Amino acid sequence: MKKLFLPVFLLGIFFTSCSKDDDVVEEPQEKKEEEKEEVNLEIEEFIYAGMNEIYLYKADVPELADNYFSTNAELRSFLEPFDTPLDLYEDLKSSQDGFSFMTSDYVALENSFAGKSLSNGMKFSLGYIGNTTDVFGIVQYVLPGTSAEEKGIKRGDLFTEIDGIQMNENNLSSLLGRDSYTINLGKINDAGYIEMTDQTVSLTSVEYTENPVLISKVLEVQGINVGYIMYNSFTGNFDSELNAAFTDLKAQGVQELVLDLRYNGGGSVESAVDLASMITGQFEGEIFMKEQWNAKYQRAWDPESYINRFNNKIRTGEAISSLGLGKVYVLTSGRSASASELVINGLDPYIDVVQVGTNTTGKFQASVTLYDSSNFGRENANPNHTYAIQPLVLKSVNSAGVSDYIEGLAPDITKKENLRDYGTLGDPSEPLLKVALNDILGIPQEQTTATMKRAEENFRTFGESEMFDPTYQKMYIEKLPSSLNL
Repeated sequence: MKKLFLPVFLLGIFFTSCSKDDDVVEEPQEKKEEEKEEVNLEIEEFIYAGMNEIYLYKADVPELADNYFSTNAELRSFLEPFDTPLDLYEDLKSSQDGFSFMTSDYVALENSFAGKSLSNGMKFSLGYIGNTTDVFGIVQYVLPGTSAEEKGIKRGDLFTEIDGIQMNENNLSSLLGRDSYTINLGKINDAGYIEMTDQTVSLTSVEYTENPVLISKVLEVQGINVGYIMYNSFTGNFDSELNAAFTDLKAQGVQELVLDLRYNGGGSVESAVDLASMITGQFEGEIFMKEQWNAKYQRAWDPESYINRFNNKIRTGEAISSLGLGKVYVLTSGRSASASELVINGLDPYIDVVQVGTNTTGKFQASVTLYDSSNFGRENANPNHTYAIQPLVLKSVNSAGVSDYIEGLAPDITKKENLRDYGTLGDPSEPLLKVALNDILGIPQEQTTATMKRAEENFRTFGESEMFDPTYQKMYIEKLPSSLNL
C-alpha cells in the first residue's frame, strides 16, 4: 500500500495554558463524580491519540500500547491527573527522546518553519565566562537588512550585558526574549580574555524572513575554482535560492566545494535530499536515506515507500543544478544537527566527505506535526485551541545501514573556532575555511597555538541564540502519512 499524504505545516512554540480547572471545591461525592465526567480533556485526548498512533518510540512507553486501556473511562482516569498538557506529553516521551516537542500556538511556528520570525539580525554563540555561571555572547554572523547590520554589529563582537544586566544562566532566557534591548560591546583580546569597551548598541527586533543561503561565492585558490556556500537552515521555502546558488557555481566551473554547515541546526528532510543531489547528480535514483518508523507504520506500506532517493527536481518542479562532484568538504560544529548530519551521512557511502571542524550534535530522527483533527492534519483542526505536537516519527539510515550516531559525526580534520579570531566568513583566511583550502592544496595544517588554547580554557561555549526556539536542531518531514485506524 502506498503512502497517502496530506499537506501539513510544522510548528512549535512556548508551552503555556492548561485545559483543566485547577480549583478544588469540596462537594458531595455524587456531585464530584458528575463534575469529573465533565472535565474537558480534548487536548489531552488528542495528545494521547497522536502519540499512540505514530510515535517512533511507542514501544518504550507501556501506556502507549494499543490494549493498555480497556475502556475509554480508564484512559480518561489516566489523563485527568496531569496538571497541564505539557506534563502529559513529557510523561509519554521515551527516555531516549530529547527532541519531540509540543506547542500551544501552531500559527506562530508555521511562520518560524517558513523562515519567518522576530529578529534583530544578530546571530550569536553563548558561553560561560571561566568557571562562573556568568554568560557572554559572541556574534557569529549578521543578517542583511536588519537592526544589527544597521548599527554596525559584526562577526566576533562580544557582549556580556543586556540593558545593563550581566547575563547568567538564570536570567538568560528572559533577557534575550525582549523585543528591544541594549548590549555592551567588547572582544576577546590577544591574551585570551574578555576586554570590554564603553560602547553600547540598541537593537530592535522586527518580523524577518531569513534566506538560509547566507553566502555563495567562488574562490580562485592557486588556479583551482573552489565553491563556498554557507547554508544556515534547511528551509523548504528557499530551495529555489539554494538551487540558484548551485547553478551559479556550476556556471563558474567549480572543481571543489566547501559546504559550511557549522551553524545549521537542520530542518526539512526533502531539502536535505535535494542538497545532496545538487552536490552530486551522478547517483540519481540511488538510495540516499531509508526510513525506520514504529512497528505499526513500518509494516504499513510497500518497501519503496520508506526510501528517499537522489533526485533531479526540487519541490517546485525546477530541475536540480548538480555539480557531479566526487568529493565535498563540510564545515561542522556542535551546532550542526539533524538535516545537516543527514546530508553528511547520506553522501558518505557515495563520495569522499571530508568533515572539518568539531563533532556534530548527533540527531538522526525526524518529526512531523500532528494537529487535533480526525486525521491529524491541519485542515479542520479543532477550533477550540491551537495546540499541536511534534513527535519523532522516523529514524534515518543511510544506504550502508549507518544510523544511531548518538555522539554526533566526528570530523576528519578537527578544528575549533578560535574565539579570539573568528575571521570573516567566506574569506580564504577564515580559520575553518582555511583548513579546508589547505587540505585541497595539500598544505600541512597549522598547529593550535598557546593563545588559542588559553581562549578555549577561559570560555566554554554551550549554545547559541536559537537554542530557546522549540524548533532548534530539529529535522522534520513536511507530509503526514494517512493514519491507519481512525
